[in-house]
Amino acid sequence: MKTDILKMGAAALAALSLSSPAFAAPVAEAAPAVAADAVGGGTAYILNTLLFLIGGFLVMWMAAGFAMLEAGLVRTKNTSTQCLKNIGLYSIAGLMFWVIGYNIAYPSFAEDSLGLIGGFTGIYSMQGVGEADLDTGYSVASDWFFQMVFCATTASIVSGTVAERVKIVPFFIFVTVLTGVIYPVVVSWEWGGGYLDSVHGFSDFAGSTLVHSTGGWAALVGALIIGPRLGRYGPGGQVNVFPGSNIPLATLGTFILWLGWFGFNGASQLAMGTVGDVSDVSKIFVNTNMAAAGGVVTAIILTQLRYKKADVTMALNGALAGLVSITAEPLAPTVGQSILIGAVGGAIVVFTVPLLDKFKIDDVVGAIPVHLFAGIWGTLIVAWTAAPDAGVTFLGQLVGVLLTMVWVSVASAIVWLALKAIMGVRPDEEVETTGLDIHEIGVEAYPGLANQS
Repeated sequence: MKTDILKMGAAALAALSLSSPAFAAPVAEAAPAVAADAVGGGTAYILNTLLFLIGGFLVMWMAAGFAMLEAGLVRTKNTSTQCLKNIGLYSIAGLMFWVIGYNIAYPSFAEDSLGLIGGFTGIYSMQGVGEADLDTGYSVASDWFFQMVFCATTASIVSGTVAERVKIVPFFIFVTVLTGVIYPVVVSWEWGGGYLDSVHGFSDFAGSTLVHSTGGWAALVGALIIGPRLGRYGPGGQVNVFPGSNIPLATLGTFILWLGWFGFNGASQLAMGTVGDVSDVSKIFVNTNMAAAGGVVTAIILTQLRYKKADVTMALNGALAGLVSITAEPLAPTVGQSILIGAVGGAIVVFTVPLLDKFKIDDVVGAIPVHLFAGIWGTLIVAWTAAPDAGVTFLGQLVGVLLTMVWVSVASAIVWLALKAIMGVRPDEEVETTGLDIHEIGVEAYPGLANQS
């Protein structure tokens, strides 16, 4: 995201150069009107900072969406634990991104390096009271806050997949490493101007791969190492359904996420100092919304055709898959293309959820199809939807997907396996059967529901 603001600044300067003698008189006469469309340094600084702050608190609101979605899709005996994990992971992400994550994500790369590992520049520090460096174009603190909430989103993805069979302490330790090191390294390769950006021209506007696939790969590896919930899979390929505790709550969580996504994608424009920037933000809003709508409608139609009944959880995940799919490039596509991109995301969910069950990969909330598979799709399709002069290629996008897969999977496996060997990750069978709430945090389940399966 950071490198994009420099490119946009260059584009703005080029637009203002229409007064050059090389242009005919009518064009030169139009130049003052173009210049008037861009505000001055102090005003641009204020507007850009405001965009980051508004986008940041909208993305933070997504943490509430993840919490409500997961609380609604787990069983009653685990809802309080799931809520604790969500508020805990958000807080850990903030601390780790301050201590180490931000400066790993935006490091100092040596001129002759490949841009894979940058130099650590120390703990993040804000500007002083009343200080403002207009050369940055925005408040340093607003930039950190906006980047931090993205980091927390990555951890939320893992939380939903491995719910109901992971102890609190090892989960929080994994989140500490994920948000402090694993995620920031991926960010440095693209938004930090590293290897993917400088060598392959990889493009990920708001994080289909950098945020969502990173969380998806970490979740997939965790699900494989930890294993499925007790009783989830029976003999002969039998899949036992564990209904969520509260579908209205899960639906509310989805709408909260949908709302927060306007900050996620819209504020990733990174600038609001020109009429063009503001116009682009509004276009991003429309494309983001329509992709989600396409995902929902597709999921409803496909489940009706395939199972003779529409499935509400598929519809919820269809919305999220549409949102993830458009996140890699929400500005360049037409509205029709955005609907199609989101629709494919919804179809991915419908067909890959049962595929995971076939391989006995237990994903409680469907986060792997939504964030990993749809994230890959959204990243690769940028080669089709990006502007012709953007230099985005399918090969460059594929390299980004594969490099992220290797790094996140290997790093996550090391952490999960170390935790499993040192302290154990899963509770014992009695705890898992009776519920994590009463054993992990001392919260009694509703009467009669303690043994809900």
